[in-house]
Amino acid sequence: MKIQLFLILCVLHGSFVAAQNMTDVSLFLRSDSTKYLGHVSSESGDLYNVLGHHGPAIENEWLGLRLYFDRKAAIDVYSKANPGLELCKFKWYPTPQQQMEGKGADYYKVGPTVGLGGIRLWDGEKVVPLHPVSKRSARVVKEGSVSFMEMLSEDVPYRNKKVDILVRVTVYSGIRKAKVEAFALTDDDLEFVTGINYHPGQQVENKDDRIFTWGLHPEDVAAEKVELGSAIFVNPDDFSQTKDDGFQHIFIAKPARYVSFFISSANGKEPVINTLERFIDFSEFEINLH
Repeated sequence: MKIQLFLILCVLHGSFVAAQNMTDVSLFLRSDSTKYLGHVSSESGDLYNVLGHHGPAIENEWLGLRLYFDRKAAIDVYSKANPGLELCKFKWYPTPQQQMEGKGADYYKVGPTVGLGGIRLWDGEKVVPLHPVSKRSARVVKEGSVSFMEMLSEDVPYRNKKVDILVRVTVYSGIRKAKVEAFALTDDDLEFVTGINYHPGQQVENKDDRIFTWGLHPEDVAAEKVELGSAIFVNPDDFSQTKDDGFQHIFIAKPARYVSFFISSANGKEPVINTLERFIDFSEFEINLH
């Protein structure tokens, strides 16, 4: 009964905020955080230390996401204690006092992995990063009740040729899940790789078409240690195999020029969805709802 009531309250809240545009975008240079950009590009493919929060970022009321603008092109998570939009004011890094007063924080540790739903390629034997490139570009767009960010990696070496890969991540008002899409701008099919990372001591719930993790990340930029949940939801018909390399669970897609899936996150400071069990219950209910 408690779980049913909690789900009803979440749905009612989601229905209310869906009528508003509860999404936003963020892209700026560290040298001038007052000027927001719509597009950036680099022939080196690495603007990690040049851009604020290391790449483009988007958010809805539940969470923020960023794409690292470097060889990793991984997806990282900004966790919120309370619903609302925060990137414009806090730029991913609230002060320790602000975090303790209820603002969000960077609890997620990507390391060398794809993070949460990042895109790489599979050459038949190993994972191939989207690097080197002849050019990497990123843009952010806010429209209607959604916001999305895109990153285009051009001339990525892959199986004795070069390919262009476009990654798009979209967040929606009132929906905790974000959609990740990967496009191969080529005439030939290829094999995409995505996945979800995990760390020692975390709980991992591995099902056929979804994986949940919950626990502490070994991050040191946040003001306090907070348990973090993450999840990835795939269509198993799109993927040929899965692997666990000791740091992440990866999905290897069947040859194609497009793949899509969903990601989500929650954390222990949230007022309602603050345990693995509640995160799983809400996520699976939200899938059925939408």
